[in-house]
Amino acid sequence: MKNISIGQYYAADSPIHRLDARTKLILAILCIVCTFICKSTFAFVALMIFGVLLVLISRIPPKVIFRAMKPIVFIMLFTALINIFWTGGEILLFEWKFIKVYAEGLYNAAFMTVRIIVLIIGSSIFLTYTTTPIALTDGTERLLSPLKKIKVPVHEFAMMMSIALRFVPTLIDEADRIMSAQKARGTDFSSGGLIKRAKALIPIIIPLFVSAFRRADELATAMECRCYHGGEGRTKLHVTHLGFSDFFALILMIAFGAALVLINIYASKYGLGYVMP
Repeated sequence: MKNISIGQYYAADSPIHRLDARTKLILAILCIVCTFICKSTFAFVALMIFGVLLVLISRIPPKVIFRAMKPIVFIMLFTALINIFWTGGEILLFEWKFIKVYAEGLYNAAFMTVRIIVLIIGSSIFLTYTTTPIALTDGTERLLSPLKKIKVPVHEFAMMMSIALRFVPTLIDEADRIMSAQKARGTDFSSGGLIKRAKALIPIIIPLFVSAFRRADELATAMECRCYHGGEGRTKLHVTHLGFSDFFALILMIAFGAALVLINIYASKYGLGYVMP
């Protein structure tokens, strides 16, 4: 449960920490786009270098960042196996009965693994470890503020997002306490098949839902007692402004995406390395 990175902020002094929340939201979107732009071997090498530089610049210990990848190890392994055994090609490396492994399948498996890793690193650094939940929701509200002209409830959406992020660590701790209490009563969560483990989670899910609804009701009552009626007429305690570093970071990310596109074009044109179809 402690491996879930959503809502966990890591305090540090780095150039990424000092960026505006709106800038980091846009950078996270551009990072996701860059991971899906990559099609060639050299593009994925550049993407790997980008991920390493991102970890170094953020000044966050690598073990903290890679801890967020533990919950998706199964997804990465499953995706890699699907690409290895179900991708055809021209270069046959291994064949046994109906099982065939092609070089193209190995390339695709490696590329998809790198893509998922950099995707998790980028989203964790920009949206979780370097940005507090309050700053993230404020940035979301200010970024979507033009939608207010067409009557979109931007403030309410940002408030719901802030409350959800705020209670993720609380619910994780609550689930951990419930699991410890169930283990003390003899419940076994680690043995047996998949169905048995799923049934063992029922004594955790039910009290966790009850606790979540109880907290939501208490929060709604507290907000009503404080006369909360939405964002109309409300001001910000901390007013942020975009600076030179924000525009510089955006330009660098856009330039990196353009470089990946050029690498893909030249790799496909001149046959440099493997290029995904």
